[in-house]
Amino acid sequence: MKMKRVQAAKAALSDANRELLQQAQRGDMSAFEALVERHRDQVYGFGLRTTGSETDALEIAQESFLSAHLHLDECRNEADFAKWVHWIAASHASLRLRLSQRARAFARPLDPLGLEMSSAPAQRPKADWSNDLLERALSPELRCAIKEVFDRLPQQHREIFLFKDMAGLSYEQVAHLCGESIQAVKSRLHQARLILRKAIDRFYSAEVNRSAATKATALVTDG
Repeated sequence: MKMKRVQAAKAALSDANRELLQQAQRGDMSAFEALVERHRDQVYGFGLRTTGSETDALEIAQESFLSAHLHLDECRNEADFAKWVHWIAASHASLRLRLSQRARAFARPLDPLGLEMSSAPAQRPKADWSNDLLERALSPELRCAIKEVFDRLPQQHREIFLFKDMAGLSYEQVAHLCGESIQAVKSRLHQARLILRKAIDRFYSAEVNRSAATKATALVTDG
């Protein structure tokens, strides 16, 4: 019974989303603004994370939604709308990154010292964090730990990770944007994921050690 109610709710939401898109396609600007409102934060966040510039992120979001508005008739549903927006955002971000890299052509490159750029398959983490990762992902401490490692990744690895795992682009699209082969994209993505996975593992291992130390101190104190 509960499953049927969930399915009915999803169907109703899908119908509402389809109706909203159709209204926007008929020229209803309030409906289009509602679509923008639903996806604005995610697109802006992607632009900010990719370029590191609030100005660039804002311009990327504006350009992406303008393009989406011009191509509304090509969207069959809201998922198509979201894919189009992210594809345009990634394209603009990639262009800005290329221009920025040219401007820094003689600057010292980012030093990935200390990062294990291994192509070995990811191993099961020692700390068991799989069951509550979604909840812990909201932890400021965990976000800070991941960001610190992510920012030290080579530029190409960061771009590919953001384009594939954050924007949800296909391997073909990422390869086109980055000017690399699909195999190279998959290899860099695997390395980036492995390094971030190890960062999460280290965070949880340290947390387990801290918890054990706290319990041991409490036992000694109580005794």
